[in-house]
Amino acid sequence: MNGMIFNIQRYSIHDGPGIRTTVFLKGCPLACFWCQNPESQTLEPEILFERTRCTACGQCVIACPSGSNALIDKAVKIDRNKCTGCGECVAVCPNQSRRLAGREATVDEVIEEVLRDRKFYESSGGGVTLSGGEPSLQADFALELLRRFKKEGLHTALDTCGYVSWKTLRTLLDYTDLVLFDIKCLDAARHSKATGKPNELIVENVRKIAGSGETWIRIPLVPGFNDSEEEVRAILTFIKRELGLTKIDLHRYNPLGEEKYARLDRPCAHLTPQPEGYAEKLREIAAEEKP
Repeated sequence: MNGMIFNIQRYSIHDGPGIRTTVFLKGCPLACFWCQNPESQTLEPEILFERTRCTACGQCVIACPSGSNALIDKAVKIDRNKCTGCGECVAVCPNQSRRLAGREATVDEVIEEVLRDRKFYESSGGGVTLSGGEPSLQADFALELLRRFKKEGLHTALDTCGYVSWKTLRTLLDYTDLVLFDIKCLDAARHSKATGKPNELIVENVRKIAGSGETWIRIPLVPGFNDSEEEVRAILTFIKRELGLTKIDLHRYNPLGEEKYARLDRPCAHLTPQPEGYAEKLREIAAEEKP
């Protein structure tokens, strides 16, 4: 069985307990305007083009089988509508100005790479996390990975945005020890405007998950969207008092992913991160808020 992944991050310490390997699957049903991994949103492989490295040598133009690369005014342009993400241009670029985000991998290939660090998992109480994108968009592939990981005796975690049918999610939970569940906004209209989808299904799923196993809630603090003290308190009240969950991670906005938008020829919101002191204040509120 094959799937589309865009990264396998070893020695990960932020995606569950202990030292872990995080497998990032491509494809996401949401289109959050602050997304820090925009290359994760589509299911197809994509070219990230760093123009400052390009010398317009023309090798990519010659190698491209779809004719999506062209030299115009002494600069290389990519026609994204033509590009198939085959990676031929990446292979011939002498300046490493191109990177292919997304590659097809078999279950066996992923398992083999993850098992290289088994000793670290065993010594730290870690394991493997499936993330994305949204892993459930490749449900069969994700299910087989989780099943095989459990067969190998690894602790498994599933990082999900929650916008998935309960039938699909419930199947994945059979082989999942920990769910990392994102909560971004409680208002359905604002959630829809910010992510492209309403949140009723997400809220319904997190209510079901809260009573079915270990769940950590992750809140991305998005400048000007959900990072006011009032908004954070409202989300915390829902999580702690209605869901009965206490493990909550608040993530300060990180602008490092913004450069990827230019490399994908997409517009970027260019948000200003919260001061660390303010983000820490919100974390203190989260710790103090009573169930």
